[in-house]
Amino acid sequence: MKIAFHGAARSVTGSKHLLTLKNGKQILLDCGLFQGMGKETEALNRKFGFDPATVDVVVLSHGHIDHCGLLPKLVKDGFSGPIYCTPATRDIAAILLEDSAQIQESDIKYSNKKRRAEGRPLIEPLYRKEDAVAAMQLFKTREYGQWFEVLEGVEVMFTDAGHIIGSAAVHLRITENGVQRQISFSGDLGRYRDVILRSPAPFPQADFIILESTYGNSLHKSVASSVELLLHWIEKVCVQRRGKLIIPAFSLGRTQEILYALNQLELENRLPRLDYFLDSPLSIATTALVKKYPQYFNKTIQRVLQEDHDPFHFNGLQYVQSVEESKILNYRNEPCVIISASGMAEAGRVKHHISNNIENSRNAILMTGYCEPQSLGGRLMDGQKEVSIFGVRHEVHAEVGVIKSMSAHGDYEDMSQWLAEQDPNTVQKLFLVHGEYDVQQDFKERLQRKGYVDVIIPDRHQEVGLG
Repeated sequence: MKIAFHGAARSVTGSKHLLTLKNGKQILLDCGLFQGMGKETEALNRKFGFDPATVDVVVLSHGHIDHCGLLPKLVKDGFSGPIYCTPATRDIAAILLEDSAQIQESDIKYSNKKRRAEGRPLIEPLYRKEDAVAAMQLFKTREYGQWFEVLEGVEVMFTDAGHIIGSAAVHLRITENGVQRQISFSGDLGRYRDVILRSPAPFPQADFIILESTYGNSLHKSVASSVELLLHWIEKVCVQRRGKLIIPAFSLGRTQEILYALNQLELENRLPRLDYFLDSPLSIATTALVKKYPQYFNKTIQRVLQEDHDPFHFNGLQYVQSVEESKILNYRNEPCVIISASGMAEAGRVKHHISNNIENSRNAILMTGYCEPQSLGGRLMDGQKEVSIFGVRHEVHAEVGVIKSMSAHGDYEDMSQWLAEQDPNTVQKLFLVHGEYDVQQDFKERLQRKGYVDVIIPDRHQEVGLG
Protein backbone atom coordinates (compact mmCIF):
# COMPACT_ATOMS: atom_id res chain seq x y z
CA MET A 1 0.00 0.00 0.00
CA LYS A 2 1.18 3.49 -0.82
CA ILE A 3 -0.09 7.06 -0.72
CA ALA A 4 0.58 9.98 -3.08
CA PHE A 5 -0.09 13.62 -2.21
CA HIS A 6 -1.39 15.47 -5.26
CA GLY A 7 -2.65 18.63 -3.53
CA ALA A 8 -2.50 20.59 -0.28
CA ALA A 9 1.13 19.45 -0.10
CA ARG A 10 3.27 22.27 1.33
CA SER A 11 0.34 24.54 0.45
CA VAL A 12 -3.18 25.04 1.77
CA THR A 13 -5.53 24.36 -1.16
CA GLY A 14 -6.22 21.58 -3.65
CA SER A 15 -6.58 18.70 -1.15
CA LYS A 16 -6.04 15.35 -2.97
CA HIS A 17 -4.47 12.23 -1.45
CA LEU A 18 -4.43 8.98 -3.43
CA LEU A 19 -4.18 5.59 -1.72
CA THR A 20 -3.13 2.66 -3.92
CA LEU A 21 -3.62 -0.79 -2.43
CA LYS A 22 -1.51 -3.85 -3.13
CA ASN A 23 -4.27 -5.21 -5.40
CA GLY A 24 -4.15 -2.03 -7.49
CA LYS A 25 -7.40 -0.54 -6.21
CA GLN A 26 -7.30 3.22 -5.64
CA ILE A 27 -9.05 5.41 -3.07
CA LEU A 28 -8.93 9.20 -3.43
CA LEU A 29 -9.28 11.26 -0.26
CA ASP A 30 -10.77 14.63 -1.34
CA CYS A 31 -10.58 16.19 -4.79
CA GLY A 32 -10.11 19.89 -4.18
CA LEU A 33 -9.60 22.93 -6.36
CA PHE A 34 -6.38 24.92 -6.07
CA GLN A 35 -7.17 28.55 -5.20
CA GLY A 36 -5.17 31.75 -4.87
CA MET A 37 -1.91 30.26 -6.21
CA GLY A 38 -1.23 33.11 -8.63
CA LYS A 39 -0.39 32.37 -12.25
CA GLU A 40 0.17 28.65 -11.60
CA THR A 41 -3.39 28.11 -10.31
CA GLU A 42 -4.85 27.31 -13.74
CA ALA A 43 -2.13 24.79 -14.62
CA LEU A 44 -2.40 23.08 -11.23
CA ASN A 45 -6.13 22.54 -11.73
CA ARG A 46 -5.69 21.20 -15.27
CA LYS A 47 -3.48 18.24 -14.31
CA PHE A 48 -4.31 15.80 -11.52
CA GLY A 49 -1.01 13.95 -11.46
CA PHE A 50 -2.91 10.65 -11.82
CA ASP A 51 -5.46 9.06 -14.15
CA PRO A 52 -9.03 9.75 -12.90
CA ALA A 53 -10.30 6.67 -14.76
CA THR A 54 -8.21 4.36 -12.55
CA VAL A 55 -9.63 5.68 -9.26
CA ASP A 56 -12.19 3.30 -7.75
CA VAL A 57 -13.63 5.32 -4.85
CA VAL A 58 -13.60 8.91 -3.60
CA VAL A 59 -14.06 9.68 0.09
CA LEU A 60 -14.81 13.36 0.75
CA SER A 61 -14.05 15.03 4.08
CA HIS A 62 -16.21 18.14 3.60
CA GLY A 63 -17.79 20.54 1.15
CA HIS A 64 -15.31 23.42 0.88
CA ILE A 65 -14.22 23.98 -2.71
CA ASP A 66 -10.54 23.40 -1.94
CA HIS A 67 -11.58 19.87 -0.93
CA CYS A 68 -14.36 19.02 -3.43
CA GLY A 69 -14.05 21.57 -6.23
CA LEU A 70 -12.40 19.32 -8.86
CA LEU A 71 -14.88 16.44 -8.55
CA PRO A 72 -16.75 17.51 -11.72
CA LYS A 73 -13.48 17.49 -13.67
CA LEU A 74 -12.58 14.12 -12.16
CA VAL A 75 -15.86 12.71 -13.50
CA LYS A 76 -15.47 14.53 -16.81
CA ASP A 77 -12.00 12.94 -17.19
CA GLY A 78 -13.14 9.38 -16.56
CA PHE A 79 -13.97 8.67 -12.90
CA SER A 80 -17.23 6.73 -12.51
CA GLY A 81 -17.12 5.26 -8.97
CA PRO A 82 -18.96 6.26 -5.79
CA ILE A 83 -18.23 9.45 -3.81
CA TYR A 84 -18.83 8.95 -0.08
CA CYS A 85 -19.53 11.81 2.36
CA THR A 86 -21.91 12.88 5.12
CA PRO A 87 -25.47 14.02 4.22
CA ALA A 88 -24.73 17.68 4.98
CA THR A 89 -21.59 17.58 2.86
CA ARG A 90 -23.59 16.26 -0.08
CA ASP A 91 -26.11 19.13 0.24
CA ILE A 92 -23.30 21.66 0.50
CA ALA A 93 -21.39 20.24 -2.47
CA ALA A 94 -24.52 20.40 -4.64
CA ILE A 95 -24.68 24.17 -4.10
CA LEU A 96 -20.96 24.95 -4.23
CA LEU A 97 -20.10 22.80 -7.27
CA GLU A 98 -22.85 24.35 -9.38
CA ASP A 99 -21.64 27.80 -8.34
CA SER A 100 -18.05 26.81 -9.11
CA ALA A 101 -19.08 25.60 -12.57
CA GLN A 102 -20.73 28.95 -13.28
CA ILE A 103 -17.54 30.72 -12.20
CA GLN A 104 -15.44 28.46 -14.47
CA GLU A 105 -17.65 29.24 -17.46
CA SER A 106 -17.80 32.96 -16.70
CA ASP A 107 -14.04 33.29 -16.21
CA ILE A 108 -13.28 31.42 -19.44
CA LYS A 109 -15.75 33.55 -21.36
CA TYR A 110 -13.92 36.68 -20.18
CA SER A 111 -10.51 35.16 -20.87
CA ASN A 112 -11.48 33.95 -24.34
CA LYS A 113 -12.76 37.40 -25.24
CA LYS A 114 -9.22 38.73 -24.69
CA ARG A 115 -7.64 35.72 -26.41
CA ARG A 116 -9.84 36.17 -29.49
CA ALA A 117 -8.89 39.85 -29.72
CA GLU A 118 -5.20 38.93 -29.45
CA GLY A 119 -5.46 36.09 -31.98
CA ARG A 120 -4.59 33.43 -29.40
CA PRO A 121 -6.25 29.96 -29.24
CA LEU A 122 -9.38 29.71 -27.10
CA ILE A 123 -9.51 27.50 -23.99
CA GLU A 124 -12.18 25.36 -22.33
CA PRO A 125 -13.38 25.77 -18.74
CA LEU A 126 -12.23 23.16 -16.22
CA TYR A 127 -15.81 21.91 -16.23
CA ARG A 128 -19.34 23.02 -16.92
CA LYS A 129 -22.63 22.87 -15.01
CA GLU A 130 -23.55 19.53 -16.58
CA ASP A 131 -20.28 18.05 -15.26
CA ALA A 132 -21.19 19.20 -11.75
CA VAL A 133 -24.63 17.60 -12.12
CA ALA A 134 -23.01 14.36 -13.32
CA ALA A 135 -20.66 14.33 -10.33
CA MET A 136 -23.55 14.76 -7.88
CA GLN A 137 -25.18 11.61 -9.27
CA LEU A 138 -22.27 9.59 -7.83
CA PHE A 139 -22.61 10.83 -4.23
CA LYS A 140 -23.50 8.32 -1.51
CA THR A 141 -24.05 9.51 2.08
CA ARG A 142 -23.21 7.93 5.42
CA GLU A 143 -23.71 9.21 8.97
CA TYR A 144 -21.01 9.83 11.57
CA GLY A 145 -19.74 6.92 13.66
CA GLN A 146 -20.66 4.01 11.36
CA TRP A 147 -18.14 1.72 9.67
CA PHE A 148 -19.13 0.90 6.08
CA GLU A 149 -17.43 -1.05 3.31
CA VAL A 150 -16.25 0.84 0.20
CA LEU A 151 -14.13 -1.94 -1.35
CA GLU A 152 -13.40 -5.53 -0.42
CA GLY A 153 -11.17 -5.35 2.65
CA VAL A 154 -11.67 -1.58 3.07
CA GLU A 155 -14.02 0.00 5.62
CA VAL A 156 -14.52 3.73 6.25
CA MET A 157 -15.93 5.70 9.17
CA PHE A 158 -16.64 9.42 9.49
CA THR A 159 -16.23 11.33 12.76
CA ASP A 160 -17.24 14.95 13.31
CA ALA A 161 -14.35 17.31 12.50
CA GLY A 162 -16.12 20.43 13.84
CA HIS A 163 -14.91 22.57 10.92
CA ILE A 164 -18.12 23.30 8.99
CA ILE A 165 -21.55 21.66 8.90
CA GLY A 166 -21.05 18.03 7.85
CA SER A 167 -17.26 18.11 7.97
CA ALA A 168 -15.62 14.81 8.81
CA ALA A 169 -12.36 13.23 9.72
CA VAL A 170 -12.03 10.09 7.58
CA HIS A 171 -10.87 6.77 9.04
CA LEU A 172 -10.04 3.75 6.90
CA ARG A 173 -9.57 0.16 8.10
CA ILE A 174 -7.66 -1.66 5.37
CA THR A 175 -6.97 -5.40 5.45
CA GLU A 176 -4.19 -6.72 3.20
CA ASN A 177 -2.72 -10.22 3.42
CA GLY A 178 -4.58 -10.77 6.68
CA VAL A 179 -3.16 -7.65 8.34
CA GLN A 180 -5.50 -4.78 9.26
CA ARG A 181 -4.23 -1.21 9.56
CA GLN A 182 -6.01 2.08 10.16
CA ILE A 183 -5.34 5.31 8.28
CA SER A 184 -6.93 8.48 9.71
CA PHE A 185 -7.26 11.68 7.69
CA SER A 186 -8.19 14.79 9.67
CA GLY A 187 -9.72 16.69 6.76
CA ASP A 188 -9.92 20.24 8.13
CA LEU A 189 -10.20 20.31 11.92
CA GLY A 190 -12.34 22.86 13.69
CA ARG A 191 -11.94 24.36 17.13
CA TYR A 192 -12.84 22.93 20.51
CA ARG A 193 -14.50 26.20 21.49
CA ASP A 194 -16.29 27.01 18.25
CA VAL A 195 -19.19 29.42 18.67
CA ILE A 196 -21.59 27.34 16.52
CA LEU A 197 -20.39 23.77 15.99
CA ARG A 198 -19.65 20.77 18.16
CA SER A 199 -16.02 19.99 18.96
CA PRO A 200 -14.01 17.48 16.88
CA ALA A 201 -14.84 13.94 17.95
CA PRO A 202 -12.33 11.38 19.28
CA PHE A 203 -11.25 8.53 16.98
CA PRO A 204 -9.78 5.02 17.29
CA GLN A 205 -6.04 4.36 17.37
CA ALA A 206 -4.45 4.83 13.95
CA ASP A 207 -1.33 3.37 12.36
CA PHE A 208 -0.96 6.25 9.89
CA ILE A 209 -2.31 9.80 10.28
CA ILE A 210 -2.74 12.52 7.64
CA LEU A 211 -3.10 15.79 9.53
CA GLU A 212 -3.90 19.30 8.37
CA SER A 213 -1.52 22.01 9.62
CA THR A 214 -2.94 25.38 8.53
CA TYR A 215 -2.26 26.98 11.92
CA GLY A 216 0.43 24.56 13.06
CA ASN A 217 2.50 27.31 14.70
CA SER A 218 -0.28 29.65 15.85
CA LEU A 219 -2.63 30.09 18.77
CA HIS A 220 -5.98 31.77 18.13
CA LYS A 221 -7.31 34.45 20.40
CA SER A 222 -10.42 33.68 22.41
CA VAL A 223 -13.49 33.19 20.22
CA ALA A 224 -15.32 35.68 22.45
CA SER A 225 -12.92 38.42 21.33
CA SER A 226 -14.22 38.11 17.74
CA VAL A 227 -17.49 39.78 18.70
CA GLU A 228 -15.71 42.70 20.37
CA LEU A 229 -13.30 43.14 17.47
CA LEU A 230 -16.16 43.11 14.97
CA LEU A 231 -18.00 45.76 16.97
CA HIS A 232 -14.78 47.81 17.19
CA TRP A 233 -14.41 47.87 13.39
CA ILE A 234 -18.08 48.72 12.80
CA GLU A 235 -17.94 51.63 15.24
CA LYS A 236 -14.60 52.93 13.93
CA VAL A 237 -15.39 52.74 10.22
CA CYS A 238 -19.15 53.14 9.94
CA VAL A 239 -20.07 55.23 12.99
CA GLN A 240 -17.01 57.45 13.41
CA ARG A 241 -15.70 57.75 9.82
CA ARG A 242 -19.09 57.27 8.10
CA GLY A 243 -17.48 54.82 5.69
CA LYS A 244 -18.13 51.35 4.35
CA LEU A 245 -16.84 48.22 6.05
CA ILE A 246 -16.30 45.45 3.52
CA ILE A 247 -15.92 41.95 4.95
CA PRO A 248 -14.76 39.21 2.56
CA ALA A 249 -16.10 35.96 4.00
CA PHE A 250 -16.20 32.35 2.89
CA SER A 251 -19.83 31.61 2.05
CA LEU A 252 -19.83 28.51 4.21
CA GLY A 253 -18.74 28.72 7.83
CA ARG A 254 -17.29 32.21 8.14
CA THR A 255 -20.39 34.03 6.89
CA GLN A 256 -22.58 32.23 9.43
CA GLU A 257 -20.12 33.01 12.24
CA ILE A 258 -20.19 36.72 11.35
CA LEU A 259 -24.00 36.77 11.18
CA TYR A 260 -24.20 34.97 14.53
CA ALA A 261 -21.82 37.51 16.10
CA LEU A 262 -23.87 40.44 14.77
CA ASN A 263 -27.06 38.81 16.02
CA GLN A 264 -25.44 38.41 19.45
CA LEU A 265 -24.60 42.12 19.50
CA GLU A 266 -28.22 42.95 18.69
CA LEU A 267 -29.50 40.67 21.46
CA GLU A 268 -27.21 42.64 23.81
CA ASN A 269 -28.52 45.97 22.39
CA ARG A 270 -25.01 46.91 21.24
CA LEU A 271 -25.33 46.61 17.45
CA PRO A 272 -25.09 50.03 15.74
CA ARG A 273 -28.20 50.89 13.73
CA LEU A 274 -26.89 50.59 10.17
CA ASP A 275 -27.63 48.75 6.98
CA TYR A 276 -25.94 45.34 6.86
CA PHE A 277 -25.83 43.69 3.45
CA LEU A 278 -25.20 40.01 2.79
CA ASP A 279 -24.25 40.36 -0.86
CA SER A 280 -23.79 36.80 -2.07
CA PRO A 281 -26.53 34.49 -3.37
CA LEU A 282 -24.22 31.59 -2.51
CA SER A 283 -23.82 32.77 1.10
CA ILE A 284 -27.58 33.24 1.40
CA ALA A 285 -28.15 29.69 0.12
CA THR A 286 -25.53 28.10 2.37
CA THR A 287 -26.84 29.96 5.43
CA ALA A 288 -30.30 28.50 4.73
CA LEU A 289 -28.70 25.06 4.42
CA VAL A 290 -26.80 25.39 7.71
CA LYS A 291 -30.12 26.07 9.46
CA LYS A 292 -31.33 22.64 8.29
CA TYR A 293 -28.76 20.87 10.49
CA PRO A 294 -29.23 22.25 14.05
CA GLN A 295 -28.26 18.82 15.44
CA TYR A 296 -24.63 19.67 14.60
CA PHE A 297 -24.72 22.87 16.68
CA ASN A 298 -23.03 23.00 20.09
CA LYS A 299 -24.88 23.24 23.42
CA THR A 300 -24.52 27.04 23.64
CA ILE A 301 -26.29 27.76 20.37
CA GLN A 302 -28.87 25.08 21.20
CA ARG A 303 -29.78 27.20 24.23
CA VAL A 304 -29.89 30.34 22.09
CA LEU A 305 -32.33 28.61 19.74
CA GLN A 306 -34.79 28.27 22.63
CA GLU A 307 -35.17 32.07 22.68
CA ASP A 308 -34.15 33.09 19.15
CA HIS A 309 -35.47 30.88 16.34
CA ASP A 310 -33.00 32.37 13.82
CA PRO A 311 -29.57 33.15 15.32
CA PHE A 312 -28.25 34.23 11.91
CA HIS A 313 -30.68 37.11 11.31
CA PHE A 314 -31.08 40.53 12.95
CA ASN A 315 -32.63 43.96 12.34
CA GLY A 316 -30.91 45.83 9.53
CA LEU A 317 -29.74 42.72 7.67
CA GLN A 318 -30.62 42.78 3.98
CA TYR A 319 -30.05 40.00 1.45
CA VAL A 320 -28.72 41.05 -1.96
CA GLN A 321 -29.54 38.57 -4.70
CA SER A 322 -29.35 40.29 -8.09
CA VAL A 323 -26.29 41.74 -9.81
CA GLU A 324 -28.15 45.02 -10.26
CA GLU A 325 -28.78 45.34 -6.51
CA SER A 326 -25.13 44.56 -5.84
CA LYS A 327 -23.96 47.27 -8.26
CA ILE A 328 -26.20 49.86 -6.58
CA LEU A 329 -24.18 49.41 -3.38
CA ASN A 330 -21.17 50.92 -5.18
CA TYR A 331 -23.04 54.23 -5.58
CA ARG A 332 -24.16 54.32 -1.99
CA ASN A 333 -22.63 57.10 0.16
CA GLU A 334 -24.20 56.17 3.49
CA PRO A 335 -22.16 54.05 5.95
CA CYS A 336 -22.88 50.34 5.82
CA VAL A 337 -21.43 46.87 6.31
CA ILE A 338 -21.08 44.61 3.26
CA ILE A 339 -20.43 40.90 3.82
CA SER A 340 -19.62 39.11 0.60
CA ALA A 341 -17.76 36.11 -0.85
CA SER A 342 -15.09 35.01 -1.51
CA GLY A 343 -13.05 34.85 1.69
CA MET A 344 -9.71 35.32 -0.09
CA ALA A 345 -11.22 38.13 -2.21
CA GLU A 346 -10.12 36.24 -5.33
CA ALA A 347 -13.52 36.03 -6.99
CA GLY A 348 -17.15 36.92 -6.57
CA ARG A 349 -18.89 40.19 -5.77
CA VAL A 350 -16.56 41.16 -2.94
CA LYS A 351 -13.76 41.70 -5.46
CA HIS A 352 -15.90 44.34 -7.19
CA HIS A 353 -16.70 46.01 -3.85
CA ILE A 354 -13.02 46.18 -2.96
CA SER A 355 -12.18 47.55 -6.41
CA ASN A 356 -14.75 50.33 -6.01
CA ASN A 357 -13.91 51.26 -2.42
CA ILE A 358 -10.22 50.57 -1.86
CA GLU A 359 -9.01 54.08 -2.69
CA ASN A 360 -11.27 55.83 -0.15
CA SER A 361 -9.62 56.27 3.26
CA ARG A 362 -13.00 56.39 5.03
CA ASN A 363 -13.55 52.74 4.15
CA ALA A 364 -12.02 49.55 5.49
CA ILE A 365 -11.57 45.95 4.35
CA LEU A 366 -11.77 43.45 7.20
CA MET A 367 -10.26 40.02 6.51
CA THR A 368 -11.63 37.23 8.68
CA GLY A 369 -9.76 34.08 7.62
CA TYR A 370 -6.75 32.47 6.02
CA CYS A 371 -5.67 33.80 2.61
CA GLU A 372 -3.14 32.29 0.22
CA PRO A 373 -0.21 34.79 0.09
CA GLN A 374 -0.68 35.42 -3.65
CA SER A 375 -4.45 36.01 -3.43
CA LEU A 376 -5.88 39.54 -3.34
CA GLY A 377 -6.75 39.06 0.33
CA GLY A 378 -3.24 37.81 1.05
CA ARG A 379 -1.65 40.80 -0.68
CA LEU A 380 -3.85 43.21 1.26
CA MET A 381 -3.01 41.48 4.54
CA ASP A 382 0.67 41.72 3.60
CA GLY A 383 0.33 45.52 3.59
CA GLN A 384 0.86 46.14 -0.13
CA LYS A 385 0.21 49.78 -0.97
CA GLU A 386 -0.87 49.08 -4.53
CA VAL A 387 -2.75 46.05 -5.90
CA SER A 388 -4.05 44.95 -9.27
CA ILE A 389 -7.77 44.12 -9.46
CA PHE A 390 -9.28 43.06 -12.78
CA GLY A 391 -6.10 44.24 -14.47
CA VAL A 392 -6.32 47.76 -13.02
CA ARG A 393 -3.80 49.09 -10.48
CA HIS A 394 -5.33 50.57 -7.33
CA GLU A 395 -3.65 52.50 -4.54
CA VAL A 396 -4.68 51.09 -1.16
CA HIS A 397 -6.06 53.97 0.92
CA ALA A 398 -8.79 52.00 2.69
CA GLU A 399 -7.70 50.58 6.03
CA VAL A 400 -7.06 46.82 6.03
CA GLY A 401 -7.86 44.88 9.20
CA VAL A 402 -7.71 41.24 10.25
CA ILE A 403 -9.69 39.21 12.79
CA LYS A 404 -7.70 36.02 13.22
CA SER A 405 -9.84 34.64 16.02
CA MET A 406 -12.65 33.81 13.57
CA SER A 407 -10.76 30.98 11.89
CA ALA A 408 -12.72 27.77 11.34
CA HIS A 409 -9.41 25.88 11.52
CA GLY A 410 -8.05 24.74 14.83
CA ASP A 411 -4.71 26.06 16.07
CA TYR A 412 -1.86 23.82 17.19
CA GLU A 413 -3.47 23.25 20.59
CA ASP A 414 -6.72 22.14 18.94
CA MET A 415 -4.85 19.77 16.64
CA SER A 416 -2.81 18.46 19.57
CA GLN A 417 -6.03 17.85 21.50
CA TRP A 418 -7.43 15.87 18.55
CA LEU A 419 -4.33 13.68 18.71
CA ALA A 420 -4.39 13.39 22.51
CA GLU A 421 -5.97 9.93 22.72
CA GLN A 422 -3.50 8.47 20.20
CA ASP A 423 -0.46 6.46 21.30
CA PRO A 424 2.48 8.06 19.39
CA ASN A 425 4.40 4.79 19.65
CA THR A 426 1.72 3.04 17.59
CA VAL A 427 1.59 5.69 14.85
CA GLN A 428 4.10 4.55 12.22
CA LYS A 429 3.97 7.71 10.09
CA LEU A 430 2.28 11.09 10.51
CA PHE A 431 1.92 13.21 7.37
CA LEU A 432 1.42 16.98 7.53
CA VAL A 433 -0.72 18.43 4.74
CA HIS A 434 -2.81 21.56 4.13
CA GLY A 435 -0.28 24.10 5.42
CA GLU A 436 2.53 26.41 4.39
CA TYR A 437 5.93 24.72 4.50
CA ASP A 438 7.51 26.99 7.15
CA VAL A 439 4.47 26.48 9.41
CA GLN A 440 4.66 22.73 8.89
CA GLN A 441 8.32 22.63 9.87
CA ASP A 442 7.50 24.31 13.19
CA PHE A 443 4.58 21.96 13.77
CA LYS A 444 6.72 18.92 12.91
CA GLU A 445 9.17 19.81 15.68
CA ARG A 446 6.29 20.23 18.14
CA LEU A 447 4.86 16.81 17.21
CA GLN A 448 8.24 15.13 17.50
CA ARG A 449 8.55 16.49 21.03
CA LYS A 450 5.21 14.79 21.74
CA GLY A 451 6.65 11.44 20.65
CA TYR A 452 5.70 11.20 16.98
CA VAL A 453 8.99 9.98 15.55
CA ASP A 454 8.32 9.77 11.81
CA VAL A 455 6.66 13.07 10.81
CA ILE A 456 6.70 13.64 7.04
CA ILE A 457 5.96 16.84 5.12
CA PRO A 458 5.24 15.49 1.62
CA ASP A 459 5.87 17.53 -1.50
CA ARG A 460 3.35 17.75 -4.32
CA HIS A 461 2.97 14.40 -6.17
CA GLN A 462 5.32 12.67 -3.71
CA GLU A 463 4.51 8.98 -3.16
CA VAL A 464 5.25 7.18 0.11
CA GLY A 465 5.03 3.45 0.85
CA LEU A 466 3.01 2.34 3.86
CA GLY A 467 4.42 -1.17 4.03
